[in-house]
Amino acid sequence: MVDIKPLLNEKLDAENRRRLAALNNPRLNDFLADAVELAEPDSVFICTDSAEDAAYIRRLAVENGEEISLTVPAHTCHFDGYNDQARDKANTKYLVDGGGGGFLNCADKTAGTNEVRGFLKNSMAGRRMLVCFFCLGPVGSDFSILCAQITDSAYVAHSEQILYRPGYEQFKKLGGSADFFRLLHSQGELEGAVSKNVQNRRVYIDLDDEIVYSANTQYGGNTIGLKKLSLRLAIKRAATEGWLAEHMFIMGMHGPNGRVTYFTGAFPSACGKTSTSMIPGQTIVGDDIAYLRRKNGQIRCVNVEKGIFGIIRDVNAEDDPIIYKALTSNIEVIFSNILIDSQLKPYWLGMGSELPNEGRNHSGNWHTGKTDSNDREITASHKNARYCLAIPDLDNCDPRLDDPDGVEVGGIVYGGRDSDTWVPVERAYNWTEGIILKGASLESETTAATLGAEGVRSFNLMSNLDFLSIPLGRYIRMNLDFAGGLEKPPAIFSVNYFLRDRGGRYLTGMADKKIWMLWAELSANGDVEGIRTPTGLIPRYEDLARLFAEHLGTDYRREQYVTQFTFRAPENLAKLDRVEIIYREKADEVPDIVFETFAIARKRIAAAAKEHGEYIRPGG
Repeated sequence: MVDIKPLLNEKLDAENRRRLAALNNPRLNDFLADAVELAEPDSVFICTDSAEDAAYIRRLAVENGEEISLTVPAHTCHFDGYNDQARDKANTKYLVDGGGGGFLNCADKTAGTNEVRGFLKNSMAGRRMLVCFFCLGPVGSDFSILCAQITDSAYVAHSEQILYRPGYEQFKKLGGSADFFRLLHSQGELEGAVSKNVQNRRVYIDLDDEIVYSANTQYGGNTIGLKKLSLRLAIKRAATEGWLAEHMFIMGMHGPNGRVTYFTGAFPSACGKTSTSMIPGQTIVGDDIAYLRRKNGQIRCVNVEKGIFGIIRDVNAEDDPIIYKALTSNIEVIFSNILIDSQLKPYWLGMGSELPNEGRNHSGNWHTGKTDSNDREITASHKNARYCLAIPDLDNCDPRLDDPDGVEVGGIVYGGRDSDTWVPVERAYNWTEGIILKGASLESETTAATLGAEGVRSFNLMSNLDFLSIPLGRYIRMNLDFAGGLEKPPAIFSVNYFLRDRGGRYLTGMADKKIWMLWAELSANGDVEGIRTPTGLIPRYEDLARLFAEHLGTDYRREQYVTQFTFRAPENLAKLDRVEIIYREKADEVPDIVFETFAIARKRIAAAAKEHGEYIRPGG
């Protein structure tokens, strides 16, 4: 039995000492002792997998003022500070000896560690430290990674209880192994129950020691350590072990005769990722992060999470009926940064009903027309407001959510906000072109999910750029090599729900994504043929017309098809130019095949434009 350090004996009561001792893990004890000495909490709570401990965390979040109980008994609302509403990309850095450069935002390891630990010093005085254990991936799966989360935020712990599978009992099986991620977070000094010193907000990631530090912030993207913060650690580990950690949903598309084809999909935030994974009539395995491994000649994957931390804006009964039903039912939900009225009822932008003229939101007491210190309008609910719920509480939860063997990947989809270039759906000619011309060429117009200006076209390969912890070129090579030797690699598709005409009008409806994905399912299984374009295969009009009639009950007109699927040669060439400049000037270790594939695509586009004109109708 491992001795518990004297410092921990002072902070843990007998029951919590017993809980810690049962794990018998020297590295965990060292991690906890260091955190206690650094943050100086009044006491320490070791959270097990029990329902009683989960209830305690939920109750503590309300007692601490981090969450507010709402009208529906299982619902609570959390508010982040007005200036703490999104992932802080500028202050999220890797701790690397000597610093770094390129797309990886790095700080010198010694200086950065000293800085963030300085902000964490004495940060939990007067509070209780919560020590929680979780499993990234299904319990008992060789896909999965264990994590120890230390935080002074019951909201963070509560969110992670909903989002992740419990790990305390799994830690007992480690046998003293040091093979787990470590995460240390403190809200810092509070003012009105929110982080006060957001100017000192830091999220620093030590890739070698597999530890994440987070200070002076409450927003989930900066504090829920098992989400994008652990994804960065997993990408680095995957690079050394030969698997992939991806910013992808996993869903079951239901085809003819009871067939289910599982798709993964990578979309930047607020680009339709969750709504695609929730398409009516299909089943969801996960909406955000996937681990992929090669097994028995297949690519298989698991959902790292068991819950959803989703953007709530525009979730309504018509467009997102399953999520809307869950959000208005008596299941456990944490809302964040929405509006609540005097009756403690939640409201959000685009919910499909009239919003009250006053209430409480992330800015405090709110009323219609309220502005901030910069004279900017404060909307009733923040554009990046969120909900947190468990996938098993959804009507369309896939039965293989917790399968330790994962599901076979039949197709991969890449999509972003693209107003003028990509058609609604297209299949790459092969794995290599799919990875390079779809995934590695992904661009998207920015949204409120990250700090900075909205509506700016942004390069975001595989929707994973913000989370990469290895050089871009090495990451692309990992993806290219991943399907090597497979008899039938998954088909790769691009989708675009945001194509507009020259007047700015959207050319597709929100429900149309179901048709694009149903066509992809048929294509992946060889049930339909495609029309060749310079960059891939697009659907035939007849196949789409049938799908629209059968699944949406609508008449899909040929003129719609022609407008949506006209190939835009100038825009596609400009896109290739933009992306290639990035790879040549800013990226490291880019394989030659990337530039060779760009050259092949350009040659095809130029030849097609010469024969058919710059804007090529489907079929020429």
